[in-house]
Amino acid sequence: MAPPNYDKPPLHPSSSWFSSLNLVLLVVVPLLVFLLLVSTLGPQQPSSFYPLSVASYHSSLVQEPTSNNPVVNGSSADSSFLEAETDFFASNMPFSDAIVEKEMSQLDMPKNMESGDIVKRNSKLERIEANLARVRSLIKEAALVRNLTSTHQDPDYVPQGPIYRNANAFHRSYLEMEKGFKIYVYEEGEPPIFHNGPCRSIYSSEGRFIHELEKGKFYRTQDPDEALVYFLPFSVVMLVHYLYEPETFNTDAIGMAVVDYVDVIAGKHPYWNRSLGADHFMLSCHDWGPRASSYVPHLFHKSIRVLCNANTSEGFKPSKDASFPEINLLTGEVERLLGGPSPSRRSILAFFAGRLHGYIRYLLLNEWKDKRDPDIQVFDQLPRGVSYTSKLMNSRFCLCPSGYEVASPRIVEAIYAECVPVLISDNYVPPFSDVLNWKAFSIQVSVKDIPNIKRILMGVSQRQYLRMQRRVKQVQRHFVVNATPKRYDVFHMINHSIWLRRLNIHVRDLDGS
Repeated sequence: MAPPNYDKPPLHPSSSWFSSLNLVLLVVVPLLVFLLLVSTLGPQQPSSFYPLSVASYHSSLVQEPTSNNPVVNGSSADSSFLEAETDFFASNMPFSDAIVEKEMSQLDMPKNMESGDIVKRNSKLERIEANLARVRSLIKEAALVRNLTSTHQDPDYVPQGPIYRNANAFHRSYLEMEKGFKIYVYEEGEPPIFHNGPCRSIYSSEGRFIHELEKGKFYRTQDPDEALVYFLPFSVVMLVHYLYEPETFNTDAIGMAVVDYVDVIAGKHPYWNRSLGADHFMLSCHDWGPRASSYVPHLFHKSIRVLCNANTSEGFKPSKDASFPEINLLTGEVERLLGGPSPSRRSILAFFAGRLHGYIRYLLLNEWKDKRDPDIQVFDQLPRGVSYTSKLMNSRFCLCPSGYEVASPRIVEAIYAECVPVLISDNYVPPFSDVLNWKAFSIQVSVKDIPNIKRILMGVSQRQYLRMQRRVKQVQRHFVVNATPKRYDVFHMINHSIWLRRLNIHVRDLDGS
C-alpha cells in the first residue's frame, strides 16, 4: 500500500479500515516527528543544577564543520602555523584549510533591544568580520613565503629560524593582532574570585594575565560592540581556594559559580547567545580548569579555553583551545632565573628534582633516583644547600615530566635557564605550538622510553645540541614575564594564541542574515 498523501484525499474514502488507518497516522506520525525534534535539539545537562536559562541555548545555532569546511591543522611545510604539535591531527593540510569559519546565527533576540540598536550592532559586526576576512587573506598570502626569516619590517624583532613553523606567517599575524585585536572584559563579578588571581605562585600565569587585562593598557576595549573576543574574568585558582572543601573531592560549588556567572552575562548581554560562547574565552592554570568549564557545555565545547592542563585526552581541542605556559614565580620576578653558563661549562647531562606527583614521575624516580648516575641526576628532594636554579643552569638537558596533570612549570624553567627541555608526557600540547616548532629546540621522550633517557640524550651530537641550545635562547623571549609587557613576550604570545582561535570562526549578524 502506498503511504498516505496528506495533501490529497485518500484513494478509497469509502473504506472504513483505510480511514481508521489515516486517522492513526495523522495523530501518531506528527507526534513522533515532534518528539524526535525535541530529543535532537534539546540541550544536554551535565549536572542536575544546570540552569534552564543557559541550558536552553540550542546547539542548532552553530553550523559545525563539514567536509567543505573542516577543522584541521596544517604543517609548517604546507604554510600552516595554526597546527598544534600533536599526533592527533593530519599534518599535510594547506594553510587555507587551517583557518576555519564556523557560521553563527541567533534565534532569540534580547527583549530590551531596539531595532536601531540591532542595525547599529550588525553594521559593526559586519565590519569586524570583513576586516578579519582581510586579515585571513593577508596571513595566507604571507604563509606562501617559505623563507626562514620574515620579510616584514619590525624595529624590535624579526622572527626567523627553524623555531617557527612559518616565520613570515607568524609575523604578519602578530602585526595584524597589534593593530586590531580588542578584548572586552565583562565587568560583572567581584574580587577575590573575579577580576583577580595569584601572581606569586605556581599559578602566577593566571594571575598575571588577569591583572594585565584589568589594567587596560593592552587590547582591552570598553565598547563590547567593537570587541573580537569576550573574557570571562573568573579565576579557577580563587574558586578552588574559596569554594572547595578539602578532602571532599566535590567540585559542584566551583561548577555552580561558573554556571551562575555565564547565566548572568548571558542574561545581561547579547554576545554569549549570539555565538554560543565561541568568541568568549576563559583562562586557567589550575589542574581543575577543564573540570570547571565542563559544567557549562558550550563553555567546554565551543568557547576558547586557555589552559595549562592542555590534555587532549581530557577534551582539549587545539583547533579552539590554547595551551597556557605554567610559570612558577615565587617572588614575582624572573631576572635571576634567566641565563646560565655557556654550553661548554654545563657539566650535567640531564637534571630533574621534584616530588612524587603522578605516575610519570613515579616511573622516572623509580628508574633513575637511586642510580646515582653523575650524568642523569634525578632527585625527589635536593640535598641541603644545593641550589635548584644552579642545577638547572649547569645542565645541558632538563627533564620535564608531567605530574598528575600534563602541564609542568619545569618547561619554562628550563627555557629560562637556557637548558634544552626534555618533554616526558602523554597527550600534552605544548604552549604556542601552532606557531613554534618545538622539535627544533626540545627533545620529546615517550613515557615508555624513560629507561632509555641516557641513551637518547647521549645520542644527540654536540653540533645538534649546540643548535638546539641556541634556539632555546632565541625562543626564551616568548616565555618571559615582564613587569610591563614587552612585544613578543609571554603576555602577548598568549593573546596571539587567542587571536588565532578568533580567526578560526565567523560570527553572523544578530538577524541571522
